[in-house]
Amino acid sequence: MKLENLKAKIGIIGGSGFYNFLKGKEISVTTPYGKPSDKILTFDCLGKKVAFLPRHGKEHQYPPHKINYRANLYAFKKLGVERIIAPCAVGSLKAEIKPGDFVICNQFINQTRARFDTFFDGPKVIHISTAEPYCLELRKLAIKSCQKLKIPFHKTGTIVIIEGPRFSTRAESNFYSKMGDIINMTQYPEMVLARELEMCYLSISLVTDYDVGLKRRQDIKPVTAREVLRIFKENNEKVNKLILKIIKNMPEQRTCKCGKVLKEAIL
Repeated sequence: MKLENLKAKIGIIGGSGFYNFLKGKEISVTTPYGKPSDKILTFDCLGKKVAFLPRHGKEHQYPPHKINYRANLYAFKKLGVERIIAPCAVGSLKAEIKPGDFVICNQFINQTRARFDTFFDGPKVIHISTAEPYCLELRKLAIKSCQKLKIPFHKTGTIVIIEGPRFSTRAESNFYSKMGDIINMTQYPEMVLARELEMCYLSISLVTDYDVGLKRRQDIKPVTAREVLRIFKENNEKVNKLILKIIKNMPEQRTCKCGKVLKEAIL
């Protein structure tokens, strides 16, 4: 089947929890940057065509620092995706942001060091603005959707993205807590690559843990991969309901500036 027959304006980059209840057409998409993390599933959702890609692969075979972010985003662009919803697991750096809460990020701080983070390596040079890195239109829609579903959430939050795949030391976590509110390993360069391709990007961050624990609470221990997976599975239904609510209320046309960022970025 030709790609033009599988065009989707909405893309979801997430985990197997969302993928498992979907039915649609799986397709392989080639890119100049290699293979995406897996085949892309296209399906109809509430009368809209949606594309889904498991960020780490269906078998979770790609650690954060080995994900081919450029291939993933470019593949979505080839399919005609204009808006991306990106759920992810995050650790909390603040006592008031609790496991099970959602954070609708509005800022990020990049602490990764070994990732391809641009499509423009020359001779064309661009300098995109990331003053407001996440789509304002999608963030407003996500906030309203959380309120309607009565999901515990935070309207704003700064996410610190670390290289991984290991978790932080206590000293590092204390340092990061002075920078931001939550911590993750995959948001960068995913978000900026979407911006370079003029796609809207929304982060739905589900808090699964308190990073290295809380000093004043002896019962809250440092994060483990098993605990992250347990909390994320427990909240999968809420994640799925929120994504469906956002898709349902998403207007057909974009009114944000995400689709025009290159006009002011190309030298």
